[in-house]
Amino acid sequence: MFNHPYNLEHIFSFDAKLESPEVIGPVSPGILANFYCLGGEITGPKLQGKCRAVGGDWLTVRTDGVAILDVRVTLESYDGALIAVTYNGVADLGKDGHQGFLEGNLPARVPLHVIPRCQTAHPGYLWLNRLQCLRIGEVDLEHSYVSYDVYAIR
Repeated sequence: MFNHPYNLEHIFSFDAKLESPEVIGPVSPGILANFYCLGGEITGPKLQGKCRAVGGDWLTVRTDGVAILDVRVTLESYDGALIAVTYNGVADLGKDGHQGFLEGNLPARVPLHVIPRCQTAHPGYLWLNRLQCLRIGEVDLEHSYVSYDVYAIR
């Protein structure tokens, strides 16, 4: 067992509006649905700006009700840095989540735990390229809204 101390450092918080899902439908791995980002706000101690209205979540809802997230978005800091963020994670829609998704009967809110990676070429934000982060948040499916707190694992 490793005995390496670690800390979580709050980097920023993220809120974004999502378009209603584009449901491709059931395929062999599960239900494919795309949630496109309509834009949002970035606030926090280390990064402030906006989430651009590009990118989204290419979601697969498995038959066991677990949704696999595959997200790509672009952040823009208030001083003009563009930051590509990709993340994967899981969302548990419940044991009947697959059938509920097919019927359009989703839980109002779903907790999300994801692992984002940031990439930028902007000299003022190169430190982001070196971080491993953890995002803890939720998606409000009733209002098509997602919010996260992003922490660097130090």
